[in-house]
Amino acid sequence: MGEAMHPLVYVVSDSVGETAEFVVRAAASQFNSGHLEIKRIPYTSTEEQIAEIVAKAKASDSIVAYTLVLPELRIAMEKEGRRQGVVTVDVLGPILDALTAKVSTNPKLQPGLVHRIDEDYFRRVEAVEFAVKYDDGKDPRGLLRADLALVGVSRTSKTPLSMYLAHKRVKVANVPLVPEIQPPDELFELPPSKVVGLTIAPEQLHEIRQERLRTMGLTAAAEYASIERILHELDYAERIMRRIGCPVIEVTNKAVEETAGKILEIISRREKYE
Repeated sequence: MGEAMHPLVYVVSDSVGETAEFVVRAAASQFNSGHLEIKRIPYTSTEEQIAEIVAKAKASDSIVAYTLVLPELRIAMEKEGRRQGVVTVDVLGPILDALTAKVSTNPKLQPGLVHRIDEDYFRRVEAVEFAVKYDDGKDPRGLLRADLALVGVSRTSKTPLSMYLAHKRVKVANVPLVPEIQPPDELFELPPSKVVGLTIAPEQLHEIRQERLRTMGLTAAAEYASIERILHELDYAERIMRRIGCPVIEVTNKAVEETAGKILEIISRREKYE
C-alpha cells in the first residue's frame, strides 16, 4: 500500500510570507489529516513569477495561499489560478478591500509593512531587556554595547528614563555616581556624545530622598538624605561629567517625558554627524 501524500500549499508573498503561512497553519490545525507541507515563496514581484508558481502548484495538485498587496499582482494571481485550474486563496485582499471601503485613506500598498512592525516590536523588547540587565551599573560591560549611557547621583530618574527610552528602541545602560565607588573604566572609553549626565537641584533631591526613606520605613534623618551628603555627591558627579565631557541635563521639576525628549534630541544630533 503506497504512502499517503501530504497536502501541499504554496505560500506566496511580495514580502516574507509569515502572515500567509500563519493563517494557513491556523486553518490546517482544524483538520486531523496529518502533516501539511508548506512551500513558502517570498518576495514575489512579477506576473511571470506568479505564472511559474501556479504551474508548479498545478503539477503537484496543490493550492496557493497568498498575501500580495499590489492590486496588479493580486489580479494576476486570480487570473492565473482560473486559467490553470488551481485553487488560489487571497489571504490579505478581502480585508484590504473592506478597510478601503470604510477608511477615508487608501492603503499604502507597501509590501513588508507587517514584518517591519514586528521588527519594530522586537527591537523595543530587546531594548527593554537591555535596560533591565544593565540598570544601576549592574554590569559595566554593557556600557560598550549601549546606544547611550546615563550617569548621575541616586534619584535623578536614571532608571525611569532608561525604560522610557527603551520603548523608543534606544538601548540604555545607566551608572550611579557615588563618591566612594570608582566609576567603571568602560564609562571613560565611550565617546562623550554617547553619555548623558543628569543633575538636579539639591533642595529637590533632598525632598525626593526623604520621601524615599519614608516609603522604606526608614528615618528621614539618615545621611543619604542629608543636604551635606547631597551637595558632596552632586559636586563629585559634576567633576566626573566634566572629565567625560558629556552633555548634562538638569532634571529639576522635569517629567521623565520632557527629559527623554531632550535626550532624543541629543541622540538625533549625534547621529546626524556620525
